Amino acid sequence: MEPIRMVDLVGQYTKIKEEVKLEIDKVLESATFINGPVVHEFQANLEEYLGAKHVIPCANGTDALQIIMMAHNFPKGAEVLVPSFTYVATVEVIALLGFKPVFVEVYPDTFNIDIEDLESKITDKSVAIVPVHLYGQCADMDRLMAVAKRNNLKVFEDTAQAIGAEYTSSDGSVSKAGTIGDAGATSFFPSKNLGAYGDGGAIMTNDNELAAKLRMIVNHGQSKRYYHDSIGVNSRLDSMQAAVLKVKLKYLDGYNEARYQVASRYSEAFSKADWITPPVESEFSTHVYHQYTMKLADGVDRDALVNHLAAHDVPAMIYYPVPNHLQKAYAYYGYKEGDMLNTEDLCSRVVSLPIHTEMNDEQQSFIIEKVLSFRS
Repeated sequence: MEPIRMVDLVGQYTKIKEEVKLEIDKVLESATFINGPVVHEFQANLEEYLGAKHVIPCANGTDALQIIMMAHNFPKGAEVLVPSFTYVATVEVIALLGFKPVFVEVYPDTFNIDIEDLESKITDKSVAIVPVHLYGQCADMDRLMAVAKRNNLKVFEDTAQAIGAEYTSSDGSVSKAGTIGDAGATSFFPSKNLGAYGDGGAIMTNDNELAAKLRMIVNHGQSKRYYHDSIGVNSRLDSMQAAVLKVKLKYLDGYNEARYQVASRYSEAFSKADWITPPVESEFSTHVYHQYTMKLADGVDRDALVNHLAAHDVPAMIYYPVPNHLQKAYAYYGYKEGDMLNTEDLCSRVVSLPIHTEMNDEQQSFIIEKVLSFRS
């Protein structure tokens, strides 16, 4: 049996190697390493795939969120509502720009932002909401957008883990994750469902005026060379990464379907175990399973399970062991243990298993057997 990896990028590359080499050779032969034609080709292809008017490539997913917020000129101290149960990058850009992150609970089943708790924490200083489509499925965007509209708040979707996921609104319309709010941000970190072979990210929006601002900010705030209309940053997707992403975008739906099949086999096997709760899929969103994250019952020693799997060369990860409202970096904001019981409970119970496009039945059967043997 082949070694088991959390993500098998080597196996995935083997299948598309010749296509990737061809696109990279084009970049090398043209020597257009920054903002070359392939960047614009990938941008256009991603706009078509997402059904978004504008895609603005940038250097990484963290930059994508930061640039969106920079484009809105919020006053210092403005409050941005964000789930505490997320990767720190979502929060750090808020604090970095001098805004105040207001941490929000998540639902204990889908792990996405709790709309009731969200609405209860809106104040006259609130300016925006950052829903995180965690692990691969969309937050409850109909209800969230209604809350935003009632309170005149912007919505910036963090879709770093959910590119390709589809949200079905109550009116029957279907939208890709990241295209519902005022803007969306995604990451092309190598392990993402659509991953580069280095760093990369993108912003998506259907707002023409906002898109123009974003394009300036990513390129030093200039509308044309040497004419700087706003304070900007240097955040560009380089041509090599765009070449890789152009190839992989063609396979994204297939990659997501392969992940879904792996997740379905896991869930079927673990549904019979009274100490495991498999991921819960929302009725309004497809799930692209960036991670397969299950919840352990009370009394199950998570560290012992992880060590048990490691002893059999099965990797497992904990996303995320410490909620952001209890991180030392954000102690300044005065949160304490017990402020978000769902989030804190999840941080003590969740564990993620290997899931990727190249997993075969033998590997998955082995993983399932070793998980279940922990309490057999």
